[in-house]
Amino acid sequence: MSYVLAFAGSNSSISINYKLAKYTSTLIGDTEVRLRDMSKYPFPMYSQDSEKEDGYSNSLVEFKNEISNAKGLIISVNEHNSYPSAYFKNVMDWLSRLDVKFLAGKKILLMATSNGGRGAIGALEVAEKMIARFQGTVVASFSLPKYSENFDEEKGITNAELAKVHAEKVSAFVAAIS
Repeated sequence: MSYVLAFAGSNSSISINYKLAKYTSTLIGDTEVRLRDMSKYPFPMYSQDSEKEDGYSNSLVEFKNEISNAKGLIISVNEHNSYPSAYFKNVMDWLSRLDVKFLAGKKILLMATSNGGRGAIGALEVAEKMIARFQGTVVASFSLPKYSENFDEEKGITNAELAKVHAEKVSAFVAAIS
């Protein structure tokens, strides 16, 4: 358990939450960070019929094992109508069918961003409750509002105040996993 696993709750190939998770992963320091692009994980919509007929995909089992073996997680959830995306909920549903406590003992830096002024805070709040349900511990959370105004892919968070808060949250996460 010597690595941190980072991913977004989005399956979009242009996900701004993936970009935030990617940037954040560069700030972790001496710990290896494995960044997963969830657009490459096309899980089917969960249903009992699908589970019974097709079982669990190799990629789902591998992803669950990667979560289990990580010492911490960085998750950036996207927002659709004030809630996490159906994709994120679907991934959580599949993982919980493998093991309802699949996040047990995991320290998590939970983030969210959007182009709106609330910074996907609705999705962040819902995701935090979901994580607790599966035994994970959110040690720090961060919301980045107005992504297009406050983030640059080369520079990171450009708003000094938000960058300071983000750095504090990252530091709290690193301290929790050390």
